[in-house]
Formats: sequence, structure tokens, C-alpha cells
Amino acid sequence: MKSLIIHGHFYQPPRENPWTGEIEQERGAEPYHDWNERIHAECYAANASARTIAEDGSVKIVNNYERISFNFGPTLLSWLERHHPETYEKILEADRTSVRSRSGHGNAIAQAYGHAILPLSSEHDRLTQVRWGIADFRYRFKRKPESLWLPETACNDATLELLIEQGLRYVILAPSQAEWYRRVGTHEWLPAANEEINTSRAYRYLHQDGSGRSIAVFFYNGALSRAIAFERVLTSSPQLVALFSRSADSGSLVNLATDGETYGHHFKFGDLCLAHALEIEAPQAGFEMTNYGEFLDKFPPEYEVKIQAGQRGEGSSWSCSHGVDRWMRDCGCLTGAEPGWNQQWRAPLRAALEFLRDDAARQFEIMGGELFTDPWSARNNYIEVILSEGNPGVTSRVPKFDAATMSREEFLSRQARRELSLMEQQRAFTLLEMQRSSLLMFTSCGWFFSDISGIETVQILRYSARVIELMNELDLPSPRAKFLEILSEAKSNKPEEGSGSDVFIRRAEAAKKRDSRDRANQPEALV
Repeated sequence: MKSLIIHGHFYQPPRENPWTGEIEQERGAEPYHDWNERIHAECYAANASARTIAEDGSVKIVNNYERISFNFGPTLLSWLERHHPETYEKILEADRTSVRSRSGHGNAIAQAYGHAILPLSSEHDRLTQVRWGIADFRYRFKRKPESLWLPETACNDATLELLIEQGLRYVILAPSQAEWYRRVGTHEWLPAANEEINTSRAYRYLHQDGSGRSIAVFFYNGALSRAIAFERVLTSSPQLVALFSRSADSGSLVNLATDGETYGHHFKFGDLCLAHALEIEAPQAGFEMTNYGEFLDKFPPEYEVKIQAGQRGEGSSWSCSHGVDRWMRDCGCLTGAEPGWNQQWRAPLRAALEFLRDDAARQFEIMGGELFTDPWSARNNYIEVILSEGNPGVTSRVPKFDAATMSREEFLSRQARRELSLMEQQRAFTLLEMQRSSLLMFTSCGWFFSDISGIETVQILRYSARVIELMNELDLPSPRAKFLEILSEAKSNKPEEGSGSDVFIRRAEAAKKRDSRDRANQPEALV
């Protein structure tokens, strides 16, 4: 039997107003209220209950998540849990089913928490993003993840070493991210340029510290993945499986990876094509559906690999041919731009957010050092509180502590330097909420599209506004003036939008004012 693994990366950025915890109506998502609702109907729910029709006319409803490898972003799963529990439960059940049928290996893998570009993250942020992603996975799927999806598959040596240190077993990368490979036990490294790496097997990547620790790397089939994502092969399930068969000529494994939203949202009825292919045509063509963990048990790596460092040694990814420039420079990679537009706003946007991140981190370390035994350890473990309170996708108002929940009391009993007064407890959790917003303001979507005034960039600017607000609540020196000075260098392609600082004041900070007006109209008991 030939092995087939299809990985779907299912993800939406957090869309909630950081002050209200609610998603506002979004233009373009009509007839739905917002993009999460629209994509849920077209993709997430559709793949959980896809209809297939056999040659004899019999109809069967299948759960595509039982047959594919997949990851769901933590903030998307939290939204599904609250708003569409039926779909949420079908996703979890699909993983449980796959554990039983795939030799103890589930189809689901974890994802770095806030979908930040990890090679561009600070060392502290990179660790927290991975730790929070693992913790969120364990909370939902009730098992330890074997892998973690790297947002945009953005990767460098430091990122892979961190995954090894966190006990992860394998990672999925684009074929263009391989640089050198060799058979284990030999000395000669061979080039893997122009996506010439063999994607039908796993490779071993060794930690650079000489300890011998390693992680397995799977490189997905680039041509096949592009055909599914961009070349309309989902119009026909026999045509799709014929592509699988041709790709299988070079080895026993065919593995591919695309955005999960390809199946139903980006391509209408893609969910039905996937269901028919995996339920009917692929088994007829001699394919066995599996996942990476099960395949790795049967075929451990016989080759080692080194990965691309990127154009400036900053890392590589699957959606930027220049490495990771798309999230920091006007590299030419863009989506949805008008003629004559540029993305020169990306560099000052990142500079402004990194300035704010570093200033908040410095204050967190100083003030947090007075309250926590280790402030960074406290931040890494704060995900336990977020999950226990059932609202991990938003940075809502910090609760008062006249009636602290048991989870917060337990957290402080483990993390606090000493017994804290109620005022000190309030300060401790305000610091942690400040850090949560700091992490979310690096969501990769803020740089991905064509203009700084887009809804994705406005969303990360809202988190930056939340960081500044919480610093003010803590009576810390305000970084707002310097932040706006740097951000003013980011120029919108739309003259009416002005600079990044104009967008911040008019679109990001305004969300806070709407929340204040809403709260003023609430009965006192609800505020």
C-alpha cells in the first residue's frame, strides 16, 4: 500500500475586540456577521459533516478530520468552543478516532499560540508561543502533541532546537526550506536546491549543541500542494487522486500541506472533493490514509537534513520566497494590492511593535520580579489560568480580586514570591494581561496583506493599544509618544488613511472608546 497524508492548517487570527471580547461586524463577510462565521459555514462545519455518494447511489456523511492530519489555531478553537460546540466536538472526536485507528497517533498537532513568525520573535516570546501552544493542545485533545505547526512554516535553527527541547517528535516544512541532506552515517552533504528534496520520507534534524537530540522533518510535496491550493484540481476527486498516484511513483509516501480553508472556503465544495477522494477513489487507487506519527513508527529517518537560513540568515517560510521578509520588509510578496501600491509600511510597523514589546518586557521583568519568583516562568505558565477561565482568545478586562477564582489562587501559590495583597494580586495579573496582548500583537496576518489599514493590521494595533493602556494602569512611563513617532513612518497606500499613527488613533484606540460607551450604558451590576 502507498501511504497518503494530507495536512490541513486551519487557522484564523483572533478577531475579538480586546476590550469587549466580541467580534464586531466585518465588511466582506456578508451574509454572515464576520469572517469566522462565514468560514465556519463554508469550511470548518462542512468538513466535519461532508456528504459522499457511492457508485450505487448510497449517501454517507463523513468527518474529513478523521482522515487528514490537521492543526487548528488555539484562538480559533477557543472561538469554535464558545460559538459552535458541535463542530468543536467533532474535531476533538476525529482526533480520538484517529488515535484508536492509527496505532496510538492522533491526526491533530499543536500550533504556536498566537501565529507569530517565530524566527522573528524574541527568545522569551518564541518560548512562550510554543509553551502556550502545547498547553492549549493538551487541554483540548487530552494528550501530548507529537508536533507543532510553525506559523507560515517560518523556521530557523533556533526554532527547531526549541521544538526539540520541548520534546516534540516531528515538524512539517516546505521543500524549499531544505538546504543539505545526507544518508545517516555518511559524510558527504548533498544540495537540496530548487525543491529537489525527496518528500516521500522523513529526515532527521540534529540539535546544534552536539547532544544527539533530534526531531524528524517532513517536507510536503510542493507541486501537489500548489495544485490543490491554486490550480483548481479540487473540481474533480478522480483528477485529484490521479495526481496522488503520479506523485507516488517516486516513493511510498505522498504527503501534502495547504491551508485547511482551501477545502470549502477558498475553493467552493472543496470539502466534498476531499471527502470523495479519501472515502472512495484513494482507497481504490491503493492508498492507505495515515498520519505522520504512524508513518514515522514504520519508517524512521534514514537521512539527515540541514535547513535554509534565509536570505539574511533570518529564517525561511512557505509563503515568502525571500525567507521571512514578508513580515518585516517590502519584499514584493503581497496579497490584494492595487496597482502602484507598496508595502514599505511593514518595516516601521514591526519597529514600532518591537519597541513597545521591549519596553513592556523590561517593565514586566522589573515589576514582575518583585511579585513573582521568576516572572518569565510565571508568563509561560499563565496559559493555565487563561484556559481555566474559558476565554483564551481575547484579552478582556482584568478581573478584580475581591473574589479571586481558585485557579488564580493556585497559580499565585506556585508563582508568587510571597503572599500578595489584593492590590499586588491585581498588579500581578495586569502585568500578565499586558504580556498576553504583547504576544498577540505579533500575529502574522498583520503584515501579510496589502495595506496597514486592513482589518488584520488594525487588529494587532488594537492589541498594542491594550498594552499601552495596561502600562498606564500600572503607573508605568507611557511609551505611547515614542510608539506613535515610529509608527508615523508607516504610510498607508490610501491617502485618506494617512500614516500608521493615524490608523492607530482612529481605528485601534477608537475600539476602546466604543467599549467605554457600551459600558456606560450597562447597568452598574454588569460593569
